[in-house]
Amino acid sequence: MVEEYGAASDRSRDHGSDRASEQEDDMTATAASAVLDRDGLDALVGALVAQGRTVVGPTVRDGAIVLAELTTADALPYGWGVELDAGRYRLVPREDGAAFAHSAGPQSWKSYLHPARERLWSADRTPEGQVTFTEHTAEPPSYAFLGVRPCDLRAIAIQDRVLTGGRYEDSGYGGRRRGALLIAAECTEPGATCFCVSAGGGPAADPGYDLALTEVIDDEGHRFLARAGSEEGARLLERVPHRAADPVTEATARTSVDAARDRMGRALPATDLRALLSGNPEAARWNDVAERCLTCGNCTMVCPTCFCTTTEEVTDLTGDHTERWQRWDSCFDLDFSYLHGGPVRRSARSRYRQWLTHKLSTWHDQFDTSGCVGCGRCIAWCPVGIDITEEVAALEAERETETD
Repeated sequence: MVEEYGAASDRSRDHGSDRASEQEDDMTATAASAVLDRDGLDALVGALVAQGRTVVGPTVRDGAIVLAELTTADALPYGWGVELDAGRYRLVPREDGAAFAHSAGPQSWKSYLHPARERLWSADRTPEGQVTFTEHTAEPPSYAFLGVRPCDLRAIAIQDRVLTGGRYEDSGYGGRRRGALLIAAECTEPGATCFCVSAGGGPAADPGYDLALTEVIDDEGHRFLARAGSEEGARLLERVPHRAADPVTEATARTSVDAARDRMGRALPATDLRALLSGNPEAARWNDVAERCLTCGNCTMVCPTCFCTTTEEVTDLTGDHTERWQRWDSCFDLDFSYLHGGPVRRSARSRYRQWLTHKLSTWHDQFDTSGCVGCGRCIAWCPVGIDITEEVAALEAERETETD
């Protein structure tokens, strides 16, 4: 059974603007921008660990830049970048020793806030035949996410709205999210599959972070411009070695982020995507993409905003103990739309159309926002290289041809 979440309430629709307003108020009370060197960044991680937080950030493992628990900043992917294309991902060495000059990897922070598998409750039958139920509500870890990309920062804000803003709040997500501290890393090196600007975002961090870092490497050295976005972020910054931001570092950081806007590898067409997707369910392009799509669900697994789940029961061999688990589900799964008598969406064509139309069109109807942040993961990690920007452009070209 597919577990669906209700449409966002008025409170959830205002959540993003309220949070932005609160952060702007907080920032008026915080110190000016500061500069950290590599030792300062390591001290930042040490301060977070000393607070009892589980620090998660990017590191190199198994030929990719992945998210993992960090105990020191030395584990960051210093000197590594990536080469991306549709269906292709490769680590490449960098001569400048940058830590955050890489595009989004195969994981997103969804893996920690909205884990792939979570136990909800268990039931046990006593020898007397009585059944007792136990709800599993583990104490959520106190996370500190280091190196959150602006696209992923927007994705977290979208999942906040989806999973905590409607009538049916995901309490597990809510507990983990409320305890998480976000340290953003602004983008200065977009990849070939990035298209966040055309998706309504950009390489600069939107409000929602506790600290924002911008990596600067020039003749003056290797350093990080740090800005506090909350009182907690400001207090954390005060605990680590830093110096006041100088005009050269601020200007270089700003120029690097601004330049990244013009170096996106991909772009969605500048058209009304809601109308395009919802208004062309019979387009011939759907048949073209269906011939290539494996319906493997990779795109939904790596997507930082896809949220659908199902539940499953796990029973031991005695039949006296059972557990209910929530796990990720995908609209590419044939059973995702199963009703009595069979699935509603039997074909690859209908399942891909459902995913793309929901992501870029009907997501607005449910949550007042797009479901895409332009991170490009679905392009890079599609085994057959299906490109969401290419598919949307093809649908737009087909519509224009029919109206001429």
